[in-house]
Parts: sequence; structure tokens; C-alpha cells
Amino acid sequence: MLKISTTTKAIHCPNGEIPPEVLSGKEPVVLKGLVSHWPLVQLGLQGSAAVVDYLCSHYNGKTTQVFYGAPELKGRYFYDESCKKLNYETRLGQVDQVLQQILQWQELEQPPSVYIASNLLSTHFPTLRQHNDIQLPKPELPYETEPDRVSIWLGNQSLAACHYDSSENLACCVLGKRRFTLFPPDQISHLYPGPLEPTPGGQVISMVDFNNPDLARFPDFPKAVAAGQIAELEPGDALYLPSMWWHQVEGLSSFNILINYWWGTAPRYTGSGMNLLYHALLCLRDKPDHERKAWQAVLNHYVFDDPNKAGAHLPEPARGVLGELDEMQARQLRAMLLNRLNR
Repeated sequence: MLKISTTTKAIHCPNGEIPPEVLSGKEPVVLKGLVSHWPLVQLGLQGSAAVVDYLCSHYNGKTTQVFYGAPELKGRYFYDESCKKLNYETRLGQVDQVLQQILQWQELEQPPSVYIASNLLSTHFPTLRQHNDIQLPKPELPYETEPDRVSIWLGNQSLAACHYDSSENLACCVLGKRRFTLFPPDQISHLYPGPLEPTPGGQVISMVDFNNPDLARFPDFPKAVAAGQIAELEPGDALYLPSMWWHQVEGLSSFNILINYWWGTAPRYTGSGMNLLYHALLCLRDKPDHERKAWQAVLNHYVFDDPNKAGAHLPEPARGVLGELDEMQARQLRAMLLNRLNR
């Protein structure tokens, strides 16, 4: 088994406040004790049953998606051998019933796996944030971003395979212990991403079993290990995870609760970066090699290098979409793209 030796930087935040420089640093940071004052965390010290009672008092009874896996999966939500189907079942269920199942299964040596993933607090626990919340020291931006989201993850022992998210993330460990295995975005090719669809949680995942990597199939995985880091969270700790960082998340206890704060810093009109990927797969991937390299240079010039430089030599009224985009220009650009794609 390959081991990652680097530990994620940690700072103590006993007053429940995040230093502003943390969110601007764009590096993962463990915030020790950030949410230890939450009633939900404090109740966890009394036992799981007290936490369940508290959550149920804030639950509004709405159904939700629930993941169920066989005991032999040991909570690793992944693919079957075909890589075309997932290795677990998704059903509609009631949160309070799932919580009671988790309590009952805590006594089993190898229980079935159960997981409620990323339920928005606003839709299922609308009053929970009244006494369990934190303020993010985000800068004021001159444009509209995607709405912030706060979600809860509930389950017994689990492993969410390594993936990335396009949102900024503050992950708060409420109950149980969590281990995050982290990799910078540039390690994507060393992590061997799986199919773009289906995916366990909407994002592409690494096909490597970190506990038993097949180095004949994934020979460059040791390069990712060399660049990786480990973040261990106790109840009350939080992890700031910048967007696009790869992360495997393990719920290590028989009952685990995580609350995530998600937010974006890009203008809302820019949309999802996945649109670019799918468009490039359609329009660029199968071009001749010399054309793809030429388009790589074009994209570097207009997008990936200094984007302000591409139109700086032109009079400002003549820059068009090479100038600073606003929402109206973004709509016009989107309409033009749709028109071209529909030809």
C-alpha cells in the first residue's frame, strides 16, 4: 500500500471565526475546533441517540434519496465490474427512518451501508442553522455568483471515491471522524478518472482503489501519491477545500455527519466548466494532431494565459467578447453558440 506522508496545514480556530486569508490562499487548510461550539457537535459528545433526536426535531419530513450498499462493500460507493452501473442502490426514503437504521446497525460488526448525500439544509432541516452556523469571510463581489448552498451528509462507514467539485468548500465534521485524501488539480491524469457518466455523485471519480492500487493498470498513481496530502478531522474541525482540488472522503465511524458550505466566486453567467469540456470533446478531440496543438495555442492565448492581454491592443469599443463580459454579452454569446450547435 502506498502512503501519503504530507499532512494538510492546520490552524486553531477556537473562537469560531475563519481568518480571511484562509479563503484567499487557495490551499487546503484544516480549521481545528471551528464548529466545536455548535449544539449539534456538543450533543455528539453525549452519544449518537442525542444527535438523532436533535436532528429529527429540525427535520420537516420531506423524502430524500438514500444510498444503500451490501455489507461486503464496506461503504465504498463505486462501480460494478462493467463500470457502466453503480455498485449500490438508490431509493427514496425518510431521513428520520435512516437515522434510526444507523443507530440500530451500530451494533453490527459488518452492517449494510447507508448514506444520505448532500441534502440541502434549507429543504430538509430549515431551522437547523439557527444555532449551528458560521459566517464565511467572503469578499463582496461586483457581480452575481451561484447561490451559496449548505448541505448535510449522513451515514455509517463510507468512502466517497476521489473526485473534484467546482465550488469552494468548507466541510465541517459534526459527528464521527473523517479522513480527506487531497490532490492538487494538476494530478488529474495520475488519478485515472472514470466515465463521465454515470457517476456516483455527479462528478467523475478516480478509478484507483487507494488501499490496494493496481499499479499495472494505473502506473502513474505513485506520482499523485507524492503530490497528495491527508487531512484528518475530529468532531468540531473543518476543512477549507478550494474548488477543483481532488479529494477522497472517508467516514471512519459507525455514524458520521458532515455539513458542507459551498460557494462560488465566478460570475453566475459563466455557467459550468463542464460545458467547455463536452464542447471540446465534440469539436477538438478528434481533430488531426497538428490542429489540436494549434487550437491548444489558440486557447492558451485567449483563455488560459492572461485573458486581458488578448484584446489589449484593440480599441476598447472593438474588443467585443475579448473585453470584459457582462451578463448581456454572456447571453448573446450563449445564443450564438446554441445557434452554431443547432446547424
